[in-house]
Amino acid sequence: MTGKIVKIAGPLVIADGLADIKMYDVVRVGARRLIGEVIEIKPDSAAVQVYEETAGLTPGEPVVSTGEPLSVLLAPGLITTIFDGIQRPLERIKDQCGSFIAKGIDIPALDMEKKWRFVPTAAVGGTLRAGDTLGYVQETMAVKHLIMLPPLAKGGVLKSIESGEFKITETIAVVTGENGAEEKIAMLQKWPIRRKRPHAGKLPPDKPLITGQRIIDTLFPIAKGGTACIPGPFGSGKTVVQHQLAKWADADMIVYIGCGERGNEMTDVLQEFPELKDPKTGESLIQRTVLIANTSNMPVAAREASVYTGVTIAEYFRDMGYNVAMMADSTSRWAEALREMSGRLEEMPGEEGYPAYLGSRLAEFYERAGRVTALGAQKREGTLSVIGAVSPPGGDLSEPVTQNTLRVAKVFWALDSALAYARHFPAINWLKSYSLYIDNLEPYYAREIDEDWPQMRAQTTELLQQESELQEMVKLVGMDALSGREQLTLEAARSIREDYLHQVAFDEVDTYTSFRKQYLMLKAALAFYQAGLKLLQQSKDVTRIFKLPIRSKIARMKYTPEKDLAQLEKLPEEIAQAVGEL
Repeated sequence: MTGKIVKIAGPLVIADGLADIKMYDVVRVGARRLIGEVIEIKPDSAAVQVYEETAGLTPGEPVVSTGEPLSVLLAPGLITTIFDGIQRPLERIKDQCGSFIAKGIDIPALDMEKKWRFVPTAAVGGTLRAGDTLGYVQETMAVKHLIMLPPLAKGGVLKSIESGEFKITETIAVVTGENGAEEKIAMLQKWPIRRKRPHAGKLPPDKPLITGQRIIDTLFPIAKGGTACIPGPFGSGKTVVQHQLAKWADADMIVYIGCGERGNEMTDVLQEFPELKDPKTGESLIQRTVLIANTSNMPVAAREASVYTGVTIAEYFRDMGYNVAMMADSTSRWAEALREMSGRLEEMPGEEGYPAYLGSRLAEFYERAGRVTALGAQKREGTLSVIGAVSPPGGDLSEPVTQNTLRVAKVFWALDSALAYARHFPAINWLKSYSLYIDNLEPYYAREIDEDWPQMRAQTTELLQQESELQEMVKLVGMDALSGREQLTLEAARSIREDYLHQVAFDEVDTYTSFRKQYLMLKAALAFYQAGLKLLQQSKDVTRIFKLPIRSKIARMKYTPEKDLAQLEKLPEEIAQAVGEL
């Protein structure tokens, strides 16, 4: 089906002559065959969102429909590759045309000529259905790439299956259906990015995604299969937090999307990840990472597609039974792309010019997270956790993108510029942030860590809230006017803030803290508070314990290596003994 251009407005092209076109069909625009997607259909025309620079296009040039929606290729070769927002392989494009992406370049997302060693696990004669595993490819040292029957496959009896090295387009198995029709199966799947991949059922999230960041794991945890947002002003550390989560989160796979952020931020990821040692496998972290770079200097329209591209790839690995964590940096840039295209379509604007459907689009995106039972007889269970950064102008959390995100995300990590300027990292404000997964996760904490963990967490939160109230009083009447108990509360809260919540991302020991170490550190910090309370009960001057030498041990406990945790186990007893000698 071929039409022609009648109007050009930046990345938006209006074409006529496309009578049978469908929404979200991919089209090729102009003589250079630029890639675009249909986003509006009228009786006599169609609006096309072009994902490349439209300079040089003229009315009358052809618009050719491919008859297919914008889709991603799913097969071995995804891991360690860096794509742009519409899954074009940037490294292979660089090899072919240099540092700049040539207009209309058409390179397959995956290498169609490379051969992968396929190891079958399904038996000939067995009955297969959609989602069942045929075998695997050891794609990297860290990831066993399962080859599954496609979600829309009819299934049947496995007639034949081959072992050996194959291209992703070659037939590896043949399935005979009920009517005797044969279906040839290759390693390559194709899936539309705007359509959720099906699953057998959704399960409640009941295990934490352990990040190694103490303020997150202790106070505001995210569950595996959960959703979180990180709003904050410029310079407050959104990208650094997401980098830390991508490096250390307890996930089998990482999908990192640079959606409209600066190019140097993606450069940091590209430079750091290959050099970082994965604590789970001992190999390079890049061996379980997929990168999507759609930076601020790339076409704005492609930002909108990039988050869907990333979440579809993440769902594919989730269906294999993996725990996948997806980072989107940032959804504000994605929303800005929606606003620009909505304006060019002359739609009725909503708040601050964003489209009226902004909230529903955000909800559609975040609801693709979850803990699910995958299709197939093997009953695989996988999770997809979605963590999106939000960049509100001037740090104004009342703006539409932040507010609509808060309606759907279950965890809110509010970054604070005052904490960032005070060099407190992570700069997550413990008074504004929250997690709605705590009740779901408490049975896990009691079972896997210690029964008193929920009480320790509650006491920590209470101390920090009391400190905030007391600091207002100190500003009015001074520290000397406070009672001994109030002074102890302030000192204990300061210890929790500086010795526990503050974490040095660039220190090789402090950058990651296991849950066991977090428990021992928090127990020691609270033991100092409990010892002070006992001193108060004896009517003694509590301020004497503030300068005890044991305080330096508490301050240094974050730098204790994981192999030396026995030192932290003894710390509460040492605190009690030191205070008892007063």
